[in-house]
Amino acid sequence: MISIKKIGVIVLLLTISIISIFAISKEHKNQITHEGTPKYFPTSVDFAGEKTPLNLYDVRERFDKELLINANLDATTLLIIKRANRSFSIIEPILKQNGIPDDFKYLAVIESGLTNAISPSGARGFWQFMPDTAKEKGMEISETIDERYHLEKATQAACDYLLKAKEKFGTWTMAAASFNVGMTGISKQIDIQKVTNYYDLLLNDETSRYVFRILALKVIMQHPEKFGFLIEPHELYTLLPTKKVQIDSTITDLANFAIQQGVNYKILKIHNPWLRDKKLDNPSKKKYIIEIPLSGY
Repeated sequence: MISIKKIGVIVLLLTISIISIFAISKEHKNQITHEGTPKYFPTSVDFAGEKTPLNLYDVRERFDKELLINANLDATTLLIIKRANRSFSIIEPILKQNGIPDDFKYLAVIESGLTNAISPSGARGFWQFMPDTAKEKGMEISETIDERYHLEKATQAACDYLLKAKEKFGTWTMAAASFNVGMTGISKQIDIQKVTNYYDLLLNDETSRYVFRILALKVIMQHPEKFGFLIEPHELYTLLPTKKVQIDSTITDLANFAIQQGVNYKILKIHNPWLRDKKLDNPSKKKYIIEIPLSGY
């Protein structure tokens, strides 16, 4: 027979074991949570060579907020890093040709996540142009064509806007902010508040966060390993080689056209998202360039 004293000892030992297991599990859980929090905070950061005043408490906190948010959007940020390998190869040369700082590629990141996004307000594409602004910048929008989805043309339109904004406001940081709220919106706040520095302006919540979101994605994408994003080169999305086919007439059936080019309708649309219908109307004989992926891709 087991004595009551021995039973008590056994119960005590079991209780201690259970408590120890729970404590270890809780500690491990806390470690995992801690690992998911960014440990890296840069000593300095700049946008297009213009230093961000992290010595100002509100500026530091606003930057910290966006860094924490985006570093912990695991799937979203990971996908952006993968897409960037493909999209930046198109965006970067156009920025350079126009004298636009390379950092503006991160503006496209926060606008659309490097996808042909559609906003409830009617903005479209990587750079999120509204219809009227797109037309002002020379992009065609019709029932069968929407060049806001044409990455090269939309990037050029963004460059045209940013050059004018830089000339008007004097800094690239203010030019970036105006991309969100418009030049008129920024000018109005400058007149009211009597300051011309983005970091001194009190703006609406979205525009107040705008440049800080750009800065956060810039830091994370330049140092992904510091935030736990460990990606092998083969995991990055690549830009497939294509041939360019010039068209100066109407295409009544894009599915048939795709087959004639050795691809299918789906592939044609993936590589030419600016084609918005099953056909291409072209009564004016305008020249369009359609990209067709090379065989084997």
